[in-house]
Amino acid sequence: MDLKVFGKEGRPALLLIPGLGVSYEIFLPLIDLLKDRFSIIAVGVDGFLIGKESGFTSVDDQAGQIIRYVDEKLDGHLEAAYGLSLGGKILSRILERNEVVIDHAILDAAPLLSLPGWSVDPLRYYQSANVWTCYHWTAFWRRVFRSHYFDVLLDECRKVWPSGKGKAVRDGYKDVYTHTLESIRGNDIHYWYGSKEALVARPQARHLCSLHPETQVEVFPGMNHGQLLVDHPEEVAKRIGALFVSQAV
Repeated sequence: MDLKVFGKEGRPALLLIPGLGVSYEIFLPLIDLLKDRFSIIAVGVDGFLIGKESGFTSVDDQAGQIIRYVDEKLDGHLEAAYGLSLGGKILSRILERNEVVIDHAILDAAPLLSLPGWSVDPLRYYQSANVWTCYHWTAFWRRVFRSHYFDVLLDECRKVWPSGKGKAVRDGYKDVYTHTLESIRGNDIHYWYGSKEALVARPQARHLCSLHPETQVEVFPGMNHGQLLVDHPEEVAKRIGALFVSQAV
């Protein structure tokens, strides 16, 4: 795991955890907007590092590495944490273990439920092939999509594919979709998802609310998986900042 630090020392600590198949650099536009207000720790997840071979271990191992960092560097306390997709799954595990304090947590389209056993292998091999095509056929997909959102995702696939290749993708999906969140602790937990991913994300939100009824769920019209962060980082920055404004009030 690589942890990159941005922003100003002594400001509220904000942890950012990216999704499967992308690097911490997907957060750079958001970091640029928040670096004057926060001390930011951006996570490079094992198996998806830039310029470094690695393999995905497990959600619990990634959570454990972050917990140790927070214990050692931040006295066991984070003011805020944002996890996208797999990053949200890792963040949910940190909250489930309840070994550090996180004042505000945002789980953006985090997969919190396991899938039927028969579906896990077909899905993880499909996703591995999908990421492979993003790496090898980038120019083709750019012509097809012609979208900033897809351009960013394609660039991210190209950055991290050499790190763990298909094995990291397959191992990541297998671990994500064979574990269900069983409990969660947190003072202020938010679950976000886009309306275009509602079929998959809505059951995750319902499960989270069953464990933590105070969870605040927000659905963003017209958005797909990760699209709010990619296309509207200023909106994400505004909402993260608002968590501290509402706390002060």
